[in-house]
Amino acid sequence: MGKTHYVDHTKNAPTVLSFCSGYGGIERGLDIAGFKHRVITYVEIEAYAIANLVAKMESNQLDAATIYSDIKTFPSHIFRDKVSVITGGYPCQPFSVAAKKRKGEKDPRNLWEFIREHIKTIRPIWCFFENVEGHLKLGLQTVIKDLESLGYASTFGIFGTKELGFIHERKRVFILAHSDCQRCKWWQNQNDIQKRIQELPKVKQAVVWSKIERRVRNEISPGFSAKPLLDRRTDGTSNRLDRLRLLGNGVVPQTAAKAWLTLNQKLLEQNETRCS
Repeated sequence: MGKTHYVDHTKNAPTVLSFCSGYGGIERGLDIAGFKHRVITYVEIEAYAIANLVAKMESNQLDAATIYSDIKTFPSHIFRDKVSVITGGYPCQPFSVAAKKRKGEKDPRNLWEFIREHIKTIRPIWCFFENVEGHLKLGLQTVIKDLESLGYASTFGIFGTKELGFIHERKRVFILAHSDCQRCKWWQNQNDIQKRIQELPKVKQAVVWSKIERRVRNEISPGFSAKPLLDRRTDGTSNRLDRLRLLGNGVVPQTAAKAWLTLNQKLLEQNETRCS
């Protein structure tokens, strides 16, 4: 296993509210991208994922934060104007090409309408979301339209794991939105990592991302031993299945980091003209 990552966020860091948190892959991606933040609340319904988050808090790998289990009844009004970033990897089943019915927005597992209302109430500076590639053809247009109707400038892109050095290809749609150009300038002043990476030659950019991938590859997954606790027994199977489900639904932090940096750059360039 790699060296354990310990969180060191200041109280004045931008606050994050994480929806459909999983094991916290998106928020770990923000760490990798150099965006110092403090997660104040997670919203996650899966028991194994919740247990994983609690275990990380107890071992000081995550900041202590409240955890809510139901996004549909989440009391967003108490977080109004107190959250800098809302993140979320909302359920992909309604949009996945692997799904048989692909009902999209009509699928009962689609949680976007609840997230939209929470954004409307909370009014964060940024929104940063992830979903499967199939979201491009099903549901993404509604998400972008809703964000813009709430006063956010939005952009999106496809990002894969292979370009970061992984053997497997796992393409995902990432969506980034910010509330106005003045706040976007605030972000630009807070962190120049993105600018420095963009100024590097393409070859050196690849080297930087390769180093990032190697540094955190062993830090992103919950611990799991494949060896049974008792000889000749198959104990732990359900635990392993839960873990595989957690990882399968989770966001690869390195991909989230690159998406955050790249999409922020895209929004900054768009705002140079809009806000000049």
